[in-house]
Amino acid sequence: MKTAVAPHAHDVPPAAADVAAEPFSERWIEKGTPAFMRTVLALFCGGFATFALLYCVQPMMPLLSTEFSINAAQSSLVLSVSTAMLAIGLLITGPISDRIGRKQVMVAALFCAALCTLASALMPTWQGVLALRALVGLSLSGLAAVAMTYLSEEIHPQHIGLAMGLYIGGNAIGGMSGRLISGVLIDFVSWHTAMLVIGGLALVAAALFWRILPESRNFRARPLNPRSLLEGFTQHFRDAGLPWLFLEAFVLMGAFVTLFNYIGYRLLAAPYQMNQALVGLLSVVYLSGIYSSAQIGALADKLGRRKVFWATIVLMFAGLLLTLFQPLPLVIVGMLVFTFGFFGAHSVASSWIGRRAKTAKGQASSLYLFSYYAGSSVAGTAGGVFWHYAGWNGIGVFIGSLLVVALLVALKLSRLPVKQ
Repeated sequence: MKTAVAPHAHDVPPAAADVAAEPFSERWIEKGTPAFMRTVLALFCGGFATFALLYCVQPMMPLLSTEFSINAAQSSLVLSVSTAMLAIGLLITGPISDRIGRKQVMVAALFCAALCTLASALMPTWQGVLALRALVGLSLSGLAAVAMTYLSEEIHPQHIGLAMGLYIGGNAIGGMSGRLISGVLIDFVSWHTAMLVIGGLALVAAALFWRILPESRNFRARPLNPRSLLEGFTQHFRDAGLPWLFLEAFVLMGAFVTLFNYIGYRLLAAPYQMNQALVGLLSVVYLSGIYSSAQIGALADKLGRRKVFWATIVLMFAGLLLTLFQPLPLVIVGMLVFTFGFFGAHSVASSWIGRRAKTAKGQASSLYLFSYYAGSSVAGTAGGVFWHYAGWNGIGVFIGSLLVVALLVALKLSRLPVKQ
């Protein structure tokens, strides 16, 4: 297994200098080694399971509206309660991982979330479904909070963008597969059966993750006490870039989830009147996100995050505008472009967090992802109000407003002094 001792900061490119300058000698996992392949595969499986479990309910929302006699905004709670609890859990599990270790927290998180999903398939009431979906979100916070930190600690600084992009590619495949499998299945079987299938797949992914992920080499335990948490919190918010990256996470994820929460309602209605299976098949647009997360992540390593980030948000704008037209081919292309831009933006912002946070990296990742999933919960449900009163044009105005904020913040970030 090929490893390397990190050189001194003045021996590495500026993009990596701030990561390499740590108070202890680190043994990085380098690209092309067996350890790199195992790490990427394991985190790919973890990202797959996380997003499959989280978003498998999204195509079910119109069906749940009918079965439980609830409106679109109420139905969106099946996703929003999960992301809300995930966001809250991130504030806890990140610091816990700073104390007890990365792998243990991630493994426990995946198994608990898979089991809660299997249990939710047996719930006969809407309240019971929401309660277990809340537990799914709380469990998944253990992986979501720690995966980015694990990569930033273990992977060589020159390859973090690529590794983060591949991890986020696993997220994209998981999100696509969860939506695709459940979206197609519920045209033929009950939503209960669809949930059992997704939960079973997640159990397999959790077992694979547990077996192949290398143990942490560069982890150093930090004391778990209120004072250290407060110190880390204040340090991150004093940074010139981190608070703006937290805001980007909120608005970008809010825009993304809103589009996919309500596009199904639009396509099931006139003039499209597509069936549920066809709407579920449109989840293949996530393939564009799988490609963009790795490619744009690598491009950011080469050109710098400040030069790449704002362009991905412009791509999201272009995709949104295409979905406002009525011809179905334009709507689908718009979904593709929007997804491509979003996953590229998330890949860049995620790796940027690890570069800027000098200490308490688990807490920094937790704050970023707290904002990310808070945006999903708040905007994902608020979008239902715009849908109710103004249809897809209302959704377009809402998402467009979020993207304006995102672009202004990205331009501000592009003017920061070089720290990558």
